[in-house]
Amino acid sequence: MKISRQIVVFDTADLATESAFWAGLLGGTVDAEDDWHTVSVGGKPELGFQLAPNHVRPDWPDGEPQQIHLDLYVDDIRTAREEALALGATMLQPARDHDASGGFEVFADPSGHPFCLCWE
Repeated sequence: MKISRQIVVFDTADLATESAFWAGLLGGTVDAEDDWHTVSVGGKPELGFQLAPNHVRPDWPDGEPQQIHLDLYVDDIRTAREEALALGATMLQPARDHDASGGFEVFADPSGHPFCLCWE
């Protein structure tokens, strides 16, 4: 099997907010269609967003189940955390020790999809 393109797709009831959040976080751009947005980074499509008007926001960790989550590895967790929050992320679980050699924090994007900012 030859795969010519791979893209992770998020369901969302708010295409503009969701795609703008991820474009801001990843340093990308948004290509918007009526019911589909694509976020490209460095000219390469990285994430897709599909209009799902009945999308139910996950309630991590104990409520509505998450559908997917991304782990994003960063150089500076403190700076990355502030940037994610400024873009509209919600903190779900802060790190226990920001000075540890490795760790993670859990956030939700504007549609509630959990993601982790990790360092090692």
